[in-house]
Amino acid sequence: MNQKNINGAMFANMVLAGANSLSNNAERIDALNVFPVPDGDTGTNMNLSITSGANEVKKVEQNSVATVANAFAKGLLMGARGNSGVILSQLFRGFAKGLEDKKELDIESFVKALDSGVNTAYKAVMKPVEGTILTVAKDTAADAKKIAEKEQDIIVFFEKVVQASKKSLKRTPDLLPVLKEVGVVDSGGQGLVVIYEGFLAALKGEEVPEVSHDETMDLNDLVNAEHHKLAQDYMSTDDIEFGYCTEFMVRFEEDKLKDHPYDEAKFREELSEHGDSLLVVSDDEIVKVHIHAEYPGDVFNLGQRFGSFINLKVENMREQHSNIVDKKEDKPQEKQKFGVVTVAMGNGLTELFKSLGATVVIQGGQTMNPSTQDLTNAIKETNAENIIILPNNKNIVMAAEQAAELAEENVAVVPTKTIPQGMSAMLTYNPEVTLDENKQTMTEASQEVKTGQITYAVRDTQIDGMTIENGHYMGIADGKIKVTNASHINVIQELLTEMIDIEEDEIVTVIRGEETSDEEEEEIVAFIENNFEDIEVEVHQGNQPIYSYIFSIE
Repeated sequence: MNQKNINGAMFANMVLAGANSLSNNAERIDALNVFPVPDGDTGTNMNLSITSGANEVKKVEQNSVATVANAFAKGLLMGARGNSGVILSQLFRGFAKGLEDKKELDIESFVKALDSGVNTAYKAVMKPVEGTILTVAKDTAADAKKIAEKEQDIIVFFEKVVQASKKSLKRTPDLLPVLKEVGVVDSGGQGLVVIYEGFLAALKGEEVPEVSHDETMDLNDLVNAEHHKLAQDYMSTDDIEFGYCTEFMVRFEEDKLKDHPYDEAKFREELSEHGDSLLVVSDDEIVKVHIHAEYPGDVFNLGQRFGSFINLKVENMREQHSNIVDKKEDKPQEKQKFGVVTVAMGNGLTELFKSLGATVVIQGGQTMNPSTQDLTNAIKETNAENIIILPNNKNIVMAAEQAAELAEENVAVVPTKTIPQGMSAMLTYNPEVTLDENKQTMTEASQEVKTGQITYAVRDTQIDGMTIENGHYMGIADGKIKVTNASHINVIQELLTEMIDIEEDEIVTVIRGEETSDEEEEEIVAFIENNFEDIEVEVHQGNQPIYSYIFSIE
């Protein structure tokens, strides 16, 4: 007997199974990122995004597919991280729109919803690139129309839809040369396929294969249970000894553990010297820390000895407490005319942006893209009538634009893609002119600066005709890998030589990352001064992870 319809409860099960399927495959999807810097974040971003959507589905009555789809779309929207997460949120936002007020989902409405999702997602992307998640979604929706003409059983229909999505995914390297060069399919497209596979498993009454339990849930539950035991109403803001609520998660790395063996008791003791309200939770793969500290950067340095950050969060508790007290005393704060929200990772870069006039600095960047919700919260925190957002990373621009659309305030996004672009934009920020004038001036200024970055490869690969070995250093100029070498200082010197134009450029700003040395800084400054006459050099301590040095050249 043919099954023709899917009710709300079944569709909710499909959503949860899709989220579970993505979670189980997130690490594999991360590994598909073609750029060999240690950011592998597509699976992570999509997983965080869809988890937010699944959590919303759990909260609503599941009596109609429209209700479930709308809740899923809402959760995805607010939890969207990175371009892949934002595009995923748009696909299911359009999917929900296509269902209108339907109580049940049949083949015809399924086809309509898939098509609506594609249209919404393509509209959200300024310059759609084929060979990505967009292509897989578009091809799948088109094939679904053809399949619907021959099938009446919705399970058989969706089995063939999933097969079509896999075929489209296999074609992505033919559409995007960089995928073919590296020999992988598109990571975002792969993410969408595993979501569809989860949908199908639930529809057929099968279990989604359990690769591993969700490694963050137990840790987050413990953190939330211990979080903020302070009695806000019975203390003064000045009584807060350790001012920053600090959380981070580190994934263990074998090479780092050889030099710094992990001992939970010893680590907890070390951290206890830096603050209070401490919680350390770990398993075989990760450690998560919650602490109220006065100097979050020192705490981050202790954690990074064991591996790479998965997540970082710092909140100013003195400011939060002051706001709570003011609200309780009915003292509404007067809105400022202008505020600036920017994104940076590292306490040095945070202070640098604040010194340039930023109101709120969100901890985030290449390895941790803030969600739409994070940006929305930051907009509110500025307490301003007009807000400018500087994403400082190409993978955060779409989430920033989405947050701007949702905001009640007047918000403009200056689409900065690097830290130097954000700094250059801030130098032209003028709170005395209009929002539109600021956006234009700051956008123009951001495009005048060149960005250099030094990092290391996390795997062997071949890209842009260049052979890159795991562990070797790479010099990146405006997003393109230019040099690679086993020698750190050689890569730095080769990149600077490639980028500096003695006729055009006047200043090089050097931003030091974590674990860089004064001796190496002196060597870099001497190299620039000896080889590029009349070039002025400035050095700042950024303390950023991933990139040992960031260069701003203008």
